[in-house]
Amino acid sequence: MKRTILFALILLAVLFVACAPAPTPAPTAAPPTAAPKPTDAPKPTTAPAEPTAAPKPTEAPKPTTAAPAPTATAAPRPTIPAGRVAVEFWFGLGKPLGDVLEAVVMDFNKSQTKYYVDAIYKGAYVDTMNAAIAAYRAGKAPHIVQMFEVGTATMMAAKGAIKPVYQLSKETGVVLDPKIYIPAVRGYYSEGENMISMPLNSSTPMMYYNIDAFKKAGLDPTKPPKTWTEVRAAAKKLVDSGATKCGFTFEWPTWTQLENFSALHNVPLATKTNGMMGMDAELKFNSDLHIRHLQTLMDMAKEGSFKYGGRDGAATVLFPSGECGIIHASSAARARIKSESKFEWGVTFLPYYDDVPGAPINSIIGGASLWVMNSPGRTADEYKAIAEFFAYISKPEVDARWHQETGYLPITHGGNDKTKADGFYQKNPGADLPYQQLTRTQPTENSLGLRLGDMPQIRIIVYEEWEKAFQGQQTAKQAMDNAVKRGNDVLRAFEKLYK
Repeated sequence: MKRTILFALILLAVLFVACAPAPTPAPTAAPPTAAPKPTDAPKPTTAPAEPTAAPKPTEAPKPTTAAPAPTATAAPRPTIPAGRVAVEFWFGLGKPLGDVLEAVVMDFNKSQTKYYVDAIYKGAYVDTMNAAIAAYRAGKAPHIVQMFEVGTATMMAAKGAIKPVYQLSKETGVVLDPKIYIPAVRGYYSEGENMISMPLNSSTPMMYYNIDAFKKAGLDPTKPPKTWTEVRAAAKKLVDSGATKCGFTFEWPTWTQLENFSALHNVPLATKTNGMMGMDAELKFNSDLHIRHLQTLMDMAKEGSFKYGGRDGAATVLFPSGECGIIHASSAARARIKSESKFEWGVTFLPYYDDVPGAPINSIIGGASLWVMNSPGRTADEYKAIAEFFAYISKPEVDARWHQETGYLPITHGGNDKTKADGFYQKNPGADLPYQQLTRTQPTENSLGLRLGDMPQIRIIVYEEWEKAFQGQQTAKQAMDNAVKRGNDVLRAFEKLYK
């Protein structure tokens, strides 16, 4: 899967290189701010209740079947009302998330009579990317495409192929205020104060734990672990007591244990504000702290308190199945954990090393955003339609609905306030913690996000080196040094391609 993603990104880079001028320099990052201690997580309760109903949204149609090839024709499209300015929106969210997205689009179409957004499901993110590549080459790119966050650097470099959101707003006169978004989201998809793509589905990793297993092991589930020392001790007790076969695991290893780990401890993943200030960034995740963390994981694996569950999201199943008592997983995994777990569970903040000054600070996001694509013959009215749609999905009530029905974060301050007013968090304890973790401090140059070329390939490299370390084939330092060296080679190849 990752090789497919890499291939797709390379194709995208080759396709867009001709139209990519030198990157716009980013402004100097704000100096790191001292971080207050995070708010304690609320006492866990039984698995959260069903979400409160959103204000009678349009029932979503069934998503169209993904096309067998990028140029294949999808299922018959709905008839576009006569006289409407129509734009195509290609997305990569399947059921049930895609259902909610299509319902949001339909409500936009009903909210006015001038514009019409035709939402078309193109399969998984990589399928959507392949379809967009083929369409752009044919001069028939969609007006809007949903792109996963690891493709951000490549899309930003393809300036001739995309129209930045701030330019769209200026040209159309439709206000798209970046300040309504929480800083961790806004910063990820912006160059300085200029928002380049429109945030949509954002998530951040959290720590879930098995309350029933905690009780069986003699652990206090009202006081979940906060530090890595406490996580290790709890994981070992879970296994030693027989409460669970595995104490601790994590999904998306680099996202949870490297990218977010760096952010929480305010240490650089790479120079140049993790690549946001230039493509000449160099990886720096072989610091003493990074090596220490990998060594901790290796020691935990050796003592039997940690189980490496595999790459990407392979380990997710280990928690709801009851095999592992603690997992670091996406905030968007909440729905799966809720539906599959046969035990009482809780959620809390990611742990940190309490001897690191200032830790923990804000975490960073994953997910996807919406990109405006250029194509021959595109009209001013079509761009106005895109801008009006973006303004619609930015409304507090729409953002709140999206958050409540999908499990993704409320990405605007207004969406979070609306969700609170709805009483959603009272009925779903812990559902507000991802927002709190992302906003507990102002982002620093190390916790703003990352923008590194060919990031999927760098993740694969880290997987390979860590797996060798877990298998006893090399030390933690060797693994991190090798990953940094190989990863920097990838960055230099990306930089050369765009310069």
